[in-house]
Amino acid sequence: MNTFWLEVQKRKLVAIALFFGLLAAPGTLLGSDGSDQPVDEPYLSNLVVQDCGSCHGLTLRGGLGPPLRPENLDHLPVDAIAAIIREGVPGSAMPPWKPLLAPEEIHWISRQLKSGALISP
Repeated sequence: MNTFWLEVQKRKLVAIALFFGLLAAPGTLLGSDGSDQPVDEPYLSNLVVQDCGSCHGLTLRGGLGPPLRPENLDHLPVDAIAAIIREGVPGSAMPPWKPLLAPEEIHWISRQLKSGALISP
């Protein structure tokens, strides 16, 4: 695959993530990290493997979408990852998940992706 195209896509994704991360920052600064409500962890774990995995690969190593492993997300804060999940990525196959997932669920998934907790050994 063309490395120039990949670098352009990576930079676009980082710019979008930072933009949405900044939009999410006021709520975070006020103490709301989206984790005050319980979530159905088994359901969300399965959702990531099945739904996210259909584009990002079942092992989250990438496919149609980029890899979602900690080493690929280390440059993004959890709030930026949450913003990408919540709002999607315009002009790409990444849809906004805000109509389907609660803010607490999106934040839980973001933390799990960042930590690598959803990756099977």
